[in-house]
Amino acid sequence: MIITQEERGGIVYVTIRGGMETELAPEFEKTIRGIFDSDRRRLLVDLGGLEYLRSSVLRVILSAAKQVSKKSGKVALCCLNRYVKEIFELNCFRETIAIADSCESGIEELSGRLNAVV
Repeated sequence: MIITQEERGGIVYVTIRGGMETELAPEFEKTIRGIFDSDRRRLLVDLGGLEYLRSSVLRVILSAAKQVSKKSGKVALCCLNRYVKEIFELNCFRETIAIADSCESGIEELSGRLNAVV
């Protein structure tokens, strides 16, 4: 698994590539915690390169969404494959986490929603 992170216009963009084994979830969680410890409020997670999704990773994403919502921010996921997207849709996570088809639409989603909240 490879995690990359960059900031684009006030939005932290995290990309995950490869399979995310259970034992690698702590690395992802550490990355997410570092983002929110620095008081950023918008997170876009590109899951397009993720081969599968473990429950431990799902927990990290849900925890991130809860943390950022306390700061009036937003988490969005983008580029999900069909399998990963089904997991989020079947578990009704679309109500708390925005799901976008592309990185560009994810950025638009985060920009619009944050502006509406502030």
